[in-house]
This record gives sequence, structure tokens and C-alpha cells, in this order.
Amino acid sequence: MRFYTREDIQSFSQIAFNYIRTAQDGHTFRITLNRPEKRNAFTPTMANEITYALAHAHYNDDVWCVVVDAEGPVFCAGADLNAFHDPTVDRTNDNLPAPRVPVTLGDAFADLSKPCIAQVEGAVLAGGFLIIAGCSFVVSVPEATFGLPEVKRGIWPMQVMASLLRIMPPRKVLEVCITGKSFSADEALTLGLVTQVAETTQIRNEVEGLVRQICQNAPLAIKVGMETFNQLFSIPEEEKHTFLKAQLDKVVQSEDAKEGIAAFKEKRQPHWKGK
Repeated sequence: MRFYTREDIQSFSQIAFNYIRTAQDGHTFRITLNRPEKRNAFTPTMANEITYALAHAHYNDDVWCVVVDAEGPVFCAGADLNAFHDPTVDRTNDNLPAPRVPVTLGDAFADLSKPCIAQVEGAVLAGGFLIIAGCSFVVSVPEATFGLPEVKRGIWPMQVMASLLRIMPPRKVLEVCITGKSFSADEALTLGLVTQVAETTQIRNEVEGLVRQICQNAPLAIKVGMETFNQLFSIPEEEKHTFLKAQLDKVVQSEDAKEGIAAFKEKRQPHWKGK
């Protein structure tokens, strides 16, 4: 994690957040965007708080899955441009450790080596795409809408474009950036931006079911697998299989791998240690 170190998150339990809430239930860590009066548009401080919470999840071996949801009718309206241009609009959090380098939300989610689920129950606009594009899964209600209206304001969704290119065809990325049009949850599902659509009355149950499914599997294998997946994009083609073989050897030698094989032979549920 490039923004915060393991030492930086040692004081996590003492931090009072201005713009988010966090909670842990078993192996699940939940981050709730909590600026509904401003449609959960993130300020520099809010971006730092989200990143610090992600760093806590990243370094905490007891966290196997992260869920991101939001208060209010809008999931996230992107960056609060007023706060980024006028620091007096933002409410700084003096208790929060300063990041090692300036925070970029797309990179913060890319650095997370744990499965992350976005529970979307409202509109996602502009920089809000950095959050959902950075999650492993996006479960949305049918009524949610998605759009990149930046071009209607004389701007271009630069950082969002990089995140979207990881999950959508380039032509479709250009289409949603150029047109600025709003699209539905079903259309987002077709584009690969959303991974599941669930009714409002069922979305929490669907997310919790997905969490249980994730947490039944070996957390160390998932962690190393996700780190490996992200590194693959920067490794030359002729070196990929050598790299992957080394990563596989690392996982095979783990305590979890030995436990998984033993549990399979003994026809019982494995007891994961994340080691």
C-alpha cells in the first residue's frame, strides 16, 4: 500500500472519521460513505479517510473481505470540486496520519489485496466510478443510475478512464466518457461495471451471501492471487509464466494450502489461518 504503511494504521482504533464510518463483523470490514448531505462527494480529507480505512483492511490479517456502501440516496457523486479548489470547504481530520504521497482513490483501491464489494443503492457519478471500478464485485439495485457527466462541465474523467480500462472494452470506455449519458444498472451489468443486480429488499442479503462465499475460501490464496493479478499487467509477456510459477510455489507451501488438502482428504471444512 503506497499511501500508508503498516505502522501508520496502528492507531486506527483511535481515529474518529469525519466523512466515513467503519465496522468489522467477523472477517468482514465495512466502509460506509457518510456525507449524504453532499451526495457523498468526496473531499481531500474524505479521500484520505477512505484510503486509510482501505490500508487498515489491507494490512489486517483478520480482514478477509471489504464492503463499501453509502448513506443517503446517492452512492457517490464523485469529487467535491469546490473542496479541492478551496481548502476552507473541507473539514480536515487532524488525527488522521498524513499519507506518504498524495492520495489517488483509483490507486488506493488497486493496492487493496482483499476482495472488495460495492453495495450500490443509489446513483454513481463522475469520480464515484473510481470506487466501484476498484472493487472486485459491484452489487447494485435496479434503480441505481451511472454516468460520467464531466464533459457536460468542460472536464474529462481522466483518472476514471484508467480504472475503467481494467474492466471495460476501450471503445465502451470512450463512449461513456464522450457522451456523458446516464445508464441503468442493467446496462452497467452488460458493460461489466456491475457484477450483479439485486432488488432493494434483497441487496443486503445478496451481499452477505457473497461475503460468506468469499470467506469460505483460503484468505492467503486470495490475497496472493489478487496481488499476482495486479502485477501481471506490468510484467513482460515472456516472463509471466516464470513469475506465476514462483507465485504458485509460494501459495502451495503455505499453511492454508496444507490445511486445504488435509480437509479435502478428511472430508471436512478447512480451518483457515491466513498463513
